[in-house]
Amino acid sequence: MKTAVCACCVSLCVMATAAHAQPRAPADAASFPTRPIRVVVPSAPGGGTDIVARLIGQGLTESWGQTVVVDNRGGAGGMPAVTMVAKASAADGYTMLLGSNGHVSFAPAIYRNLPFDPQKDLAPASLVANQAFVVAASPSLPAANLQEFIALARNSPGKFSYASGGMGSASHLGTEMMRMAGGFTLLHVPYKGTGPGLAAIMAGEIQILLVGLATVLPHVRAKSDKVKVFAVTGTKRAQAAPEIPTVAESGLPGYAFDVWYGMVLPGATPRYIVQKTSAEIMRLLKAPALRERFAAAGLEPSGSTPEAFVSQLQREIPTWRKVAKEANIQAD
Repeated sequence: MKTAVCACCVSLCVMATAAHAQPRAPADAASFPTRPIRVVVPSAPGGGTDIVARLIGQGLTESWGQTVVVDNRGGAGGMPAVTMVAKASAADGYTMLLGSNGHVSFAPAIYRNLPFDPQKDLAPASLVANQAFVVAASPSLPAANLQEFIALARNSPGKFSYASGGMGSASHLGTEMMRMAGGFTLLHVPYKGTGPGLAAIMAGEIQILLVGLATVLPHVRAKSDKVKVFAVTGTKRAQAAPEIPTVAESGLPGYAFDVWYGMVLPGATPRYIVQKTSAEIMRLLKAPALRERFAAAGLEPSGSTPEAFVSQLQREIPTWRKVAKEANIQAD
């Protein structure tokens, strides 16, 4: 004999099953976090990534009432630190990564055996800040602006050299992108950071370097003759030095490159934690005091939804793969 099952019972069973399959209740989102949070920084103290992590970490500590501890783990291009977060066994929001495009967008382009997939193993929460880069030039270079330098480089292939902060660094890939866009050749001389590279520029040993605006801003404001600053690399002029034209305005239309810093979590982190982190960061970045502190460090606050951050990565990663392939940039 067949047993009749009422539609109401079926509906209740389906609802119960669905409820069981959903993430934890919204009440959990309201209570997060309930203990200290660790923000991993894949570089040594003192750099741009570290500065951003400490500024935003302090804001999160104050607003969430839980200590945010910055954990600096430099070395090997920051890849061990990023891997540690990407493969974290507990994707519960209590381990985050404050990284840059060098750690997330460049990595799949230049590393042959990357142990994580940025688009699967990381959950982008929010962009935090951008740092404008500038094209700095040696004072001995016989060019008054970027257009003149490009003309010189085109007419003298291989005569001029550029410094970078190391193989696969932002200054390395950004310069290669500029070189390809301009159709000229340069000799690459990697240094252990852009600081030594800038010293070489000032000494006249190297002709060109892409470096963070904050590094050369004192020279710009003092109208120093120790270094020439030809252009900023972003899509728009920098707020801190609006008198400097963009690379696009200086003869290479369409070229744009900024270093960004963003907060990402392990890929399996519950969605409500990612969204709550994003919303809180965007709220903090509206505070005038925090914006002033970012500006003093040569940074422009950004902020984004997780969806916008993901879309940016989807656009960037193929671009940097193309640059790395054409320039034959590869790391183990």
